[in-house]
Amino acid sequence: MNQLLPLIGVFSYLSLLTVGGGMAAFPELKYLTVDVHHWVNFPQLIHLYSIGQMAPGPNMMMIAAIGQWVAGPVGAIVVTAAFFLPTGLLTLLVGRLWVRLADWPWKASIQRGLGPVSIGLLLAGVMSIAKGAITGWESIAIAAVVFGAILLARVNPIPLIALAAVVGAYAFR
Repeated sequence: MNQLLPLIGVFSYLSLLTVGGGMAAFPELKYLTVDVHHWVNFPQLIHLYSIGQMAPGPNMMMIAAIGQWVAGPVGAIVVTAAFFLPTGLLTLLVGRLWVRLADWPWKASIQRGLGPVSIGLLLAGVMSIAKGAITGWESIAIAAVVFGAILLARVNPIPLIALAAVVGAYAFR
């Protein structure tokens, strides 16, 4: 329970980094939860993030598992509120302001500038998770096949997830 304030601080801060999605916050999530506070280790974080990717709803709901791990059910609730409330309120306020600024000359420039920021944050997150998830030729092959299938053939990801689970069970046993 003495970890509730640090959990609130960390996940409120991370909430504001999710420009472009939860993956944008992953490098800082890893740094704070693994390297600074030692709440989980890197393989555990990758496991939790992977489960979040497969579960229905927002993929960042996996943060509740970190809160649960650190401070029980109260930690899960606190972390979830700390992560989603700041961004939700900020989105509400900015959305209302954005409508009022419809004719503002800087609006289009800001929108064009945020796209590349989102892409940069997303790529940083991908590289961060890849450092822990890509551990040998087997994981490189799985990642390459999934990437190629989705990018080139527009394959539905659900069968790829199932296939990767079967291949992973065989390759990493």
